[in-house]
Amino acid sequence: MGRKILIVEDESSIAELLKYNLTKNDFIVNCVSDGLNIVENIIEFNSELVLLDLMLPEKDGFEICKELSENEYTKDIPIIIISSKSREFDKILALELGADDYICKPFSIKEIIARINAVFRRMEKLNSQKVSSSQELKFGDIRVDLKKREVYKKDLKLELTFKEFELLVMLIKSNGRVLTREYILDNIWGYKYVGETRTVDVHIRSLRKKIEDDDKNPVFIETMRGIGYKFNFKNI
Repeated sequence: MGRKILIVEDESSIAELLKYNLTKNDFIVNCVSDGLNIVENIIEFNSELVLLDLMLPEKDGFEICKELSENEYTKDIPIIIISSKSREFDKILALELGADDYICKPFSIKEIIARINAVFRRMEKLNSQKVSSSQELKFGDIRVDLKKREVYKKDLKLELTFKEFELLVMLIKSNGRVLTREYILDNIWGYKYVGETRTVDVHIRSLRKKIEDDDKNPVFIETMRGIGYKFNFKNI
């Protein structure tokens, strides 16, 4: 059975174009024209990915991203933004609010399908990993439960997005190694994300706010200027 994708788009011509092409590629698609009941829509349809427009009536895509990333039932569902807003500010804001990817209109159907497939390949890889129930990663007062995909700072559970969790685990497992932005994009997003290395910076900034005591003076995630990032902890 095909993967289920929810399209949130108020322009019927675009919604139908997406639905037609995704259905041809064996996806199961449902369309809604607004995000007023987005959580209910996702749960009822059992959506596995959301294609989300930003300029929607009543509730815009930014609000929807924030709502989904903060909801226990929807926080791990990938969100791909499809929008005519091409400013860097809008891209960064959407990513900071929980979006996993951002595609500008006008778009290529082939590119959208490629990015959707990349997201699902990454999810399948994660789900296929057999992790012991006792397997944890620890650094400082942070504890990462790999099986439950949960992160705790002391006794406080941190709310990380799907991509933030993946990024944190990659950094920890590469402790002491410098990872380029391109390497991170290729391994976390699952494809060559040319020209959008800013995406990594946005997710790192958000991750620092959650795990560092002072995100302006980070201890664990070090910026390697002009290259990428390095995770630093001696006793992992």
